[in-house]
Amino acid sequence: MAARYKSVDREQLMLLPYDLKEWIPENDIVHFVIEAVKAVPLGVFTSNENGTGDEQYHPHMMLALLLYCYSHGIFSSRRIERASWKDVAVRYICGNLHPDHDTICAFRVGNEKAVSEAFLQVLLLAKEMNVLKVGTVSIDGTKIKANASISKSIRYDRATQLEAQLKLEIAEIMTRAAESENTSADEGETLGKEIQRLEELRTKMARAREKLEERAKAKAKKEKTDYEDKEKRRMARKNREKGRIITPPKKPLSPKISRT
Repeated sequence: MAARYKSVDREQLMLLPYDLKEWIPENDIVHFVIEAVKAVPLGVFTSNENGTGDEQYHPHMMLALLLYCYSHGIFSSRRIERASWKDVAVRYICGNLHPDHDTICAFRVGNEKAVSEAFLQVLLLAKEMNVLKVGTVSIDGTKIKANASISKSIRYDRATQLEAQLKLEIAEIMTRAAESENTSADEGETLGKEIQRLEELRTKMARAREKLEERAKAKAKKEKTDYEDKEKRRMARKNREKGRIITPPKKPLSPKISRT
């Protein structure tokens, strides 16, 4: 029986859900990050005082965006901008808005201390709520040597050590975020401007396939010629090894009849 496949129609129009939470699992860490940053006072963030009156992105949204992306290994502001289109959880954080990479980078640079301190408070809050991991950041204290004592003083010491450990990890994350701004913009993930339209993409792809096919044919032809030449040389060498090649005798002439 022939295999049956489900139809994949990428041209089919689709309505997004009225509530983006419908696309996010209820236990996704993104909900925790969004709620946790709401407690951060707005006064700790710098704002654009250029007097243009343009609306700015809400600091809580920008903070949640950075914390979620950084904790999931997304450091470059360009990658974060791209994630606001491609990643459903990031799109949910942004409320379907898409801050550009310059805005993201400017917010990080202008609020680096506030972002670091907020990051620490969010992680400590997660620890208190027994949320032992935020993205790739582990906060279960496994790097701190366990102590059998359960006295209050020991618990306090471990909490202090955990906070110091988290500060070091946050500092490393912020350093990676700053360094990532010098990396390539696309890193092989986007198309060139000349092939962004679908029809142009298909045309360019067809031409590329033709070149690949021509190259493959030329390679096959050369390999065939090389093989035939190699076979000729092998046969000639084989004949030489057998000895001198005897030329077959010519057809004898008919004997002359003498007349008496």
